[in-house]
Amino acid sequence: MIRGSSRISNLCAQRPPAKLLRMVFAAGSLALLLGALSALALTAPLYDGDAAQVPIAAPAAGSAAAWRLDQFKSLVTFGDSYTDESRASYFGANGRAPPPGWKGPISRATAVGGHIWPRWVAWYSGAHSYNYAVSGAECSTKLTPRNGQFQGIREYEVGAFQADLNHTVAGKPFLDAAPDTTVYATWIGTNDLGVGAFLTGAQAPGATLQDYVACVYEAFDRVYAAGGRRFVLMNVVPLDQLPLYGLPERGGLAWSKYWTDKPVDLTEISVRMKGIVKTVNDAFKDQTSKMKTSKRYPGAEMAVFDVWSLFNDMYQKPTRAYFNGTEPPNVTGSALTCSKRGQCVMSPSPDSYLWFDELHPSEQASRVLAKEFVNLVAGKSPYAAYYSL
Repeated sequence: MIRGSSRISNLCAQRPPAKLLRMVFAAGSLALLLGALSALALTAPLYDGDAAQVPIAAPAAGSAAAWRLDQFKSLVTFGDSYTDESRASYFGANGRAPPPGWKGPISRATAVGGHIWPRWVAWYSGAHSYNYAVSGAECSTKLTPRNGQFQGIREYEVGAFQADLNHTVAGKPFLDAAPDTTVYATWIGTNDLGVGAFLTGAQAPGATLQDYVACVYEAFDRVYAAGGRRFVLMNVVPLDQLPLYGLPERGGLAWSKYWTDKPVDLTEISVRMKGIVKTVNDAFKDQTSKMKTSKRYPGAEMAVFDVWSLFNDMYQKPTRAYFNGTEPPNVTGSALTCSKRGQCVMSPSPDSYLWFDELHPSEQASRVLAKEFVNLVAGKSPYAAYYSL
């Protein structure tokens, strides 16, 4: 059992102000980052919008002992700003959720400063991308309310997927979601565990880290009930290495647009965050390993994608094999930096950075992740643990 409430005490006496929370990618509040991207005139996509333009050979069946996927045709994703491509932008522009059958546009105006990882997976593999992630999302707004401004996986994202699953276009299913060719991936936790949530004691009364972990599996429950059989659970990156939560000697920031009243003890913040992440990642590993005996998802297969280790490897060994920009690799700073006055400056070499800004990975890190995800689907990723349920 995870004793989240006993291991995590309040770091601040009060919740972060509502003004701060509204800045963190709420629907309609993308202006700070997305405006900076537009001002920097990022180049247009290299592709014309066909998700299957760069196909690779289909992974061989049985290429891993516990992962059988004859063909990878569709990727369905749930999550937050690490995964969202354009859904939050729709919320912001229209003040409501997209309707069933909405096909989100390919966009570079994302939280990573370019194309998001599911888009790269689609291009690398030829699979279709159906992306239900929303920037600012948590697993459940009932666990980490954050003033009720955000769209949780439990409250919105899985329901949006279910609506699309039942939607038809010209008499044909909108989703190409055959059980044997579709992979469902969930990556959530950045907002659940950070400022304005568990890190600062701002979770719902009585909520624990165990509740957050249980929520992630509840999302898979609903997808399984809808016919999903191939699942990828992506664990939490080393958030303590982000500039927002990092050690002061490793680029940790004393002030951030995401945390304007940050306490002065940056070391305590980083150490506390490191412990939280380890607790939930250990729980993901333990809980998934018990799935077979519990018969929770009979006939299904799950891979735990250890993105913590992938990002830690990039952080600890910042070579040009990971970062191919024109400047030396940088894993402690961020490509985009903003002052208290709201003035933002972009590095001329964003592909040299692990982090796009103090809270989000860079597009280059997203590409590295996407390539490894394709390896995972092919049953040959060293960062994956495979389970036949």
